[in-house]
Formats: sequence, structure tokens, C-alpha cells
Amino acid sequence: MPATTLAATERPDLFVVRRRRSGVLGFLIGNPRITIGGGMLALVVLMAICAPLLATHDPLSLAPWLRARFPSAEHWFGTDMLGRDIYSRVIYGARVSLTVGISVAVLTSVVGLFIGLIAGYLRWADGILMRVMDGLMAIPSILLAVALMALTRGSMVNVIIAVTIADIPRMCRLVRGVVLSAREQPYVEAAVATGTRTHVIIRRHILPNTLAPMIVQATYICASAMIVEAILSFIGAGTPPTTPSWGNIMAEGRALWQIKPFIVFFPAVFLSVTVLAVNLLGDGLRDLLDPRAATRT
Repeated sequence: MPATTLAATERPDLFVVRRRRSGVLGFLIGNPRITIGGGMLALVVLMAICAPLLATHDPLSLAPWLRARFPSAEHWFGTDMLGRDIYSRVIYGARVSLTVGISVAVLTSVVGLFIGLIAGYLRWADGILMRVMDGLMAIPSILLAVALMALTRGSMVNVIIAVTIADIPRMCRLVRGVVLSAREQPYVEAAVATGTRTHVIIRRHILPNTLAPMIVQATYICASAMIVEAILSFIGAGTPPTTPSWGNIMAEGRALWQIKPFIVFFPAVFLSVTVLAVNLLGDGLRDLLDPRAATRT
């Protein structure tokens, strides 16, 4: 009996393990955007989770006698106008950005999916719901978020709600477009002709078609939400100034930008890298879930 056949007989699970490894490795090599973007995002998430272990100082501890110090062995990223350690504040700031981005993406997907399914499948509700969405889209999302934040006090929850309301129309219109195309398919018309209930048709035939584009759109909304949160905090309309967020850190250092650029530089780099990671992941998911779109681009 050949050696390979003998090995396969004695260790049949060995080939299964190798096939699985090659499958995972092949997937990572064949989807470099998902690999790079997902890896970068995983590092940022790990940094946010392990912030208490990675931080070298209390991010809220004040030390006026150490204000605006350049990076050193004691303070790796320097200190801000109140002597707080910028490195520790940047590490904790990842928690704010990720919380806002992921929360907005999830809430927008749920609400936008619900409204989009109703507007796309029920013709009588389409005109009413989409006119409301058009009214919201007529206002730039950042201005709408600023207006909503002006009516409330600054907090992370209010930022999430404001940004979610501003982003719902984008997800709603995407889902509605998919539903309008899917409901004209022969299998949907056959289900209607056989008397299948509306909620069953939506759940079995319409909803699965919306998941792939919705997931891709959710990644872009997550990245956009992190940028909007930083903008709101930068102009003083977002999280409270005491909260260590990347937008607040940049806002505190803008007065000294020309002579102390490191105060703005480090949080800006972390924000840019995180947004880049989410966008790369979104592009990779688009190529994976919709190969025809990847071919066109």
C-alpha cells in the first residue's frame, strides 16, 4: 500500500485539517482588503479593550505643571494643555470612537432595514415614508447632527442618536432599492399568486437579498459615524470635554497647532487609521459579497 494511502488511512483527519488551513489561508490571501482592514481594525478593538492595561497614566489626571510637554520617555505622546497624558487619552479615545461607530451602524441597519422593507414592498407606504427620508436627506448629515445635539446636552448616547437619525435615510434608500428589484422576481410573484402571506414573503424571499448590501453599507456608515463624532467633539457639540475622545483631544490642541503639533497629530493619525481599516474591510466585503460590482470597478 502506498505511503500516502497508508497515511490517509491511519490519519484521515490530517487531510481535513490541512484542507481547512489551506482554505482559511487561501481566503486571507485571496481577499487582501479584508485581511488588512480586518487585521488593523482588530488591533484597534484590542487596544480599546485593553486600554486599562496599555495606558501609562490616568487619562483624566490633571498636572498643570506638566502642560504641553513634548513626547518623552515618561509621556510617550506628550501632554496636553492641562498636563494630561496624551498617549493614555488616545488609547481610551478608541473606546469612544468604536462605540459610536458600531452603535450607529447597528441602529442604522436595524431601523433602515425595517423602513426600507416596508417602503419597498408596500406601495401605499412608499410615498409617505420616502418623502420623510427625502426631507432628512435634504439636510447635510453633519448639520442635522449639530442641530439635534444643540437641543440636548453633550453625551455619547445623544451623539449616537443624533448621528443615527442623520444616517438612517442612506440605509433606507439602499434597502428600498433592493426590495423594489427583488419583488419583481418570478419567485416572488409566484409566492404572491399562491396566497403566501406578506410577512412570510418578506422574511423568506426579500430579506435575504438585502443582507449583503446592507452589511457593506453598514461598514461605511460606521466609518462615517466615527468621523462625525470627531467633528462634533471638535466643535464642542459632541461628547463632554472631559471625555477622552479623539475629537476632544484635537480640539484642545488646535490653539497650539503651530508650536505643539503633536497634540493634534497623534489622535488624528489613530482616527485616520481606524477609518481606513473600516473602509478597507467594507471594500473587501463588497468584493466578496458582490463580485459583479468588483468587476465593474
